Amino acid sequence: MKISARHMLAAALACVLSASFASTRAQVSPETNQTGQPRPPGRGEGFTPPGPDRVAPMSRGELIYSFAPIVKKAQPAVVNVFASRVERMPANPLFDDPIFQRFFGGGGGMPGRNMAQSLGSGVIVDQSGLVVTNNHVIENMTDVKVALADKREFPAKILLRDPRTDLAVLKLVEGANFPTMELGDSDALEVGDMTLAIGNPFGVGQTVTQGIISALARTHVGISDYGFFIQTDAAINPGNSGGPLVDMNGRVVGINSAIFSKSGGSVGIGFAIPVNMVKSVIAAAKGGGKQVRRAWMGATLQSLSQEIADGLGLDRPTGALLADVDPRGPSAEAGLKRGDVIVSVDGQTADDPEAVGYRLATKPLGGQATLGVLRGGKKIATQIKLTPAPETPPRDEVRIKGASPFAGATVINISPAVIEEMSVQGATNGVVVSDVDDGTYAQQLNLQRGDVILAVNDQKIGTTRDLASITSARAYYWKITLARGGQVFTTVIGG
Repeated sequence: MKISARHMLAAALACVLSASFASTRAQVSPETNQTGQPRPPGRGEGFTPPGPDRVAPMSRGELIYSFAPIVKKAQPAVVNVFASRVERMPANPLFDDPIFQRFFGGGGGMPGRNMAQSLGSGVIVDQSGLVVTNNHVIENMTDVKVALADKREFPAKILLRDPRTDLAVLKLVEGANFPTMELGDSDALEVGDMTLAIGNPFGVGQTVTQGIISALARTHVGISDYGFFIQTDAAINPGNSGGPLVDMNGRVVGINSAIFSKSGGSVGIGFAIPVNMVKSVIAAAKGGGKQVRRAWMGATLQSLSQEIADGLGLDRPTGALLADVDPRGPSAEAGLKRGDVIVSVDGQTADDPEAVGYRLATKPLGGQATLGVLRGGKKIATQIKLTPAPETPPRDEVRIKGASPFAGATVINISPAVIEEMSVQGATNGVVVSDVDDGTYAQQLNLQRGDVILAVNDQKIGTTRDLASITSARAYYWKITLARGGQVFTTVIGG
C-alpha cells in the first residue's frame, strides 16, 4: 500500500506532538497547572473525589467544588411547619325544611366543618426546641406540628406572634437537644454575597437553592410594618416561607418571607427578614413575653420627595422628615423638632422612615441611640432614649355583647403602646378593635383588627366602657364613625 507524502508528514507531526505532551505531563505535578499555580479543587489530573470527611469550605477557591458541607451543617435545623384549624360552616336552612327532611331524611340544621391548613418552613434556634417561622404561616391556626429533617414529628405550641415583622416563635412540646443553626449578622452582608435558601417549597420536601444577595435594605415592599428586607435571587417558592437564608458559614442571616411574582412561582426576586430583627423577637419569646416591645420615637416620620428636599436645601431626597413630634415622647426630650431630617442611626445610614424604624427596632431597650440630624442645612447629632411606648390609659379590654352591630368585637383603649403595636394611623382618641369573633354581628359589619371607633350615634367614644354602655340598649338605627388606615368613615345601619 502506498502512503502519500502528505500522510507521512501528518503522522510524523502527530508523533512529535504526542511526545511533547507526554514530556509536559511528566513535568507538571498533580497539585499545579502548567503555569505553576495551585490547581483548584475538582480540576485536572490527580483529583480524588472527597469522601465523607469533607469539611466546610474555608476559602473562595474551595467553593468551586460544592456547597454540600454548608448544607450538611445547616440542614438538620431546618424544619417543615404544618398548621391547621377547624372552621365551622354555617348550617344550610334547607335542612330544616319539612319537605326536604321527608324525602332526604332528617339531618337537622347542624353546622358543617371545614379544615383549613397551612404549610411553611422554619429553623430551630435553640436546643430546647425554639423554632422561628413566619407569622403568616401560623396566622389564625390552632394546631401546629413540626417535622424535622430526620423525619421526626413533634407537636408545637405558639409562644409569640409578631404581626408587625411577620415573625412567630414556636416551642416543640416534646424532646430536647435539638440541632440548631447559629445566627449571623445581617448588617455584615454585602450585595454579591452568596447565600442558600432552605425550605419546603410546594410541600415537595426539604429543598436547597443557591443565589446571591441582590440588594439590601429593600423598603416599600408592603409585607410588614418594618419594611427593611434582604433581596436574593435564590429560588424561593410557596412553602419556603419561614425557612432560613444561609450564608457561606452556615449561619442564618435572614428568614425567607415573600417573593415578587406574577405567576406564583420564583422569578428570582425573593425577600428575607434580616436576622438582626429576628433576634429581638427570639429574645422576647425567651423572656416569656407575649408581644415584642420596641423603642418608641414619639414622632411621625415622612419620606422626602425631591420637592421637599429642595425646599429644605438638601441636595438629594434621602432621610426621614419629622412631620410631627409628640411633646411627651423621647424625640421631644432629645430636642428634635418638626422639620428635622434624620439621616443616620448610630452611624448607619437611614434613607427613609422604614430604615429609621428598623434601626431603632433592633436596639435593646434601656439604652440610647445617636441620631444624625439635618437642621437648617447643618448636621447635628443627638441622643434619644430607647424606651417603650407607654400604655396610658390601660387597655381595659372589653368584649361587646348584645344585639348591637359591635357584638362579638373585643375593644381596647387607645394609647401610644396600642398605636405602635397595631400600627394605628391618624387617630389618638376612641377605642381600638383588637379582635373580631367569627359568625358575629361585628364580623358582618366588616369590623377589622386595628379599626378605631370614634363615635356611635353622635356620642364620642372615649373608653371601652363608653362603647359597652352605649351598645347595651337597642336602637332604631346605628350611626357609626370609625377610622381605618388614616381615613375616617361614617355609616348608618338599621337597628
